[in-house]
Amino acid sequence: MLDKKVADLLNVQINKEIYSAYLYLDFSNFYNDKGLDGFSNWYYIQAQEEMDHAMGILKYLQDNDYSVTLDAIAKPDKKLEKLSDPLHYGLEHERYVTDLIHTIYHAAHEVHDYRTMKFLDWYVEEQGEEEKNASDMITKFDLFGSDPKALYSLNSELAARVYSTSSILAQE
Repeated sequence: MLDKKVADLLNVQINKEIYSAYLYLDFSNFYNDKGLDGFSNWYYIQAQEEMDHAMGILKYLQDNDYSVTLDAIAKPDKKLEKLSDPLHYGLEHERYVTDLIHTIYHAAHEVHDYRTMKFLDWYVEEQGEEEKNASDMITKFDLFGSDPKALYSLNSELAARVYSTSSILAQE
């Protein structure tokens, strides 16, 4: 049986992951409105991945006889003006999510919940990848964003990204 504190933190994390999807849809809309379909696509796929993350946690809780509670999802509150704003907010948000995952991992460790720690290992690794991707996006934008031809090339690169179901769902 799951420790109540750990299970409750995981339940909250479901809603945080869904908020992440909502935030990234907002970023996708921003870029779509600016005519940057590649950037829009990149964040649209990020939103799909965040929903996968939420579903993975939801399934884990259900499989462990925990009754999941879904809360209201807040409207994204980031003011997007410059083309680089979503990139910087995205990295900031991924660092926040990493802290949340680490908090849950720590709580599981405190009660010797090795099964949940093993489950969370995937999320810990994923957050490392998410932060690196967000940081790399900023680096590329800083290098190429002020040159229209280079920005077009970067936008085209991001447009080629294709969604694939997160491996966390395949584990179930």
